[in-house]
Amino acid sequence: MRRTVGQRDPFPIPEAGRSGKLRELTHVCNPTDLTSEICDRNPQFVAADYVALEWQDSYGSAGKILPMTHDWLLVETLGGEPLVVARGLQTKHLVPISVFLRRNPHLMAIQSAIRESVQAGQGVSTITPKNDRVIRTEVVRMSDGHIHGVHIWIGPTDVDPPQRPIPGPLIWDLTAGVATDTPESLRNSGMNPDTEATHDRTFADDLPSRDLNGSEAKVLAMTVKPVVGRTLCTTWDVTDYRGELITVGFVARVTLEPHDDGSDRLICRAMNWRGEREHPAPPTDNLAQRILNGLAQPGVHRALVGLDDWKLLKWLDEPAPFFDWRNNEGGPARIHSADARHMARMTTDFSDGVATAVLRMRAEDGGWQPVHMTVNRIELDHDTYAGLIALRLPTDDEVAAADLDRLD
Repeated sequence: MRRTVGQRDPFPIPEAGRSGKLRELTHVCNPTDLTSEICDRNPQFVAADYVALEWQDSYGSAGKILPMTHDWLLVETLGGEPLVVARGLQTKHLVPISVFLRRNPHLMAIQSAIRESVQAGQGVSTITPKNDRVIRTEVVRMSDGHIHGVHIWIGPTDVDPPQRPIPGPLIWDLTAGVATDTPESLRNSGMNPDTEATHDRTFADDLPSRDLNGSEAKVLAMTVKPVVGRTLCTTWDVTDYRGELITVGFVARVTLEPHDDGSDRLICRAMNWRGEREHPAPPTDNLAQRILNGLAQPGVHRALVGLDDWKLLKWLDEPAPFFDWRNNEGGPARIHSADARHMARMTTDFSDGVATAVLRMRAEDGGWQPVHMTVNRIELDHDTYAGLIALRLPTDDEVAAADLDRLD
């Protein structure tokens, strides 16, 4: 598909943004010396100027174009205005496209190309009005047909774009507690797409077991306490299935969407990509992780669960082998209905502190396995809590003292 993009139909700029801070944003410092202290504009926007200049052509004193790298831009398109989340392999934290490229002369053509790509559900290739640049786009389409984002590249007509890092779309159904991935999202997160299922996954399937980093904690906090319209863009390092350390970029947005049964469901739509950091990550002294490691015990399997629904969020040890934790019917369905009164008591107890019980959990063979569990209430993020649950096989005395009802 090839056409000439006109100068109409840009993404709208809110009227409130035409004065005040937008005026500060569009004030231009000396572009040849971005670190110059001789500048009367607000210094908090200098970084935004820098990234805007990086993604357009530079011109020498004779007006000739100086060679530079043209990277793919990844924009998230689930909200009002497209938001830049990555340039090449480097994460950019939800910068509006009109801010990121506000001094780029092709901004309106780029906005139109993004809009057309989302509406058509496919990539486009267009020529800018002056016929000196080509704009190429590729859509990031989820398996249910929704477009999560658009990859966009602009460069000279006689230059091929660089290799494109392939983003992976994914969904977390926060109401049902079920994750849906794509081969791309699995590969980007460090898993083997040839052996991992893409549908009917638990949230714990999507997050690697053991290490818990601050970025993952924020993702889990969004899951535990979802707010429609909330967004998150972050980067973390993880060891992939080959044992190699990789960097993963991640962006997510909480939406409210109608379901086939007529109900509305809270959905977290996301994208991930293989990334790299602009600067090496400083070494961190993760005290919480060292405490968890120090408290590890043989035969005890710890995990994070939702306080209200008992949905499994993430394993902090190797997954427990003695119950069917991948059952996609949710947290309560993993507990036998005859133990509902004990489960209700635990829910009340661990809302204030620590709760302990022996409950019968669904085994992979369809039977019911008594499991000893201890739950502590922990804070994932500000005013957002989860349960830290420790699971192990009980002793005969613990089962006898558990006051479990007889199963028919």
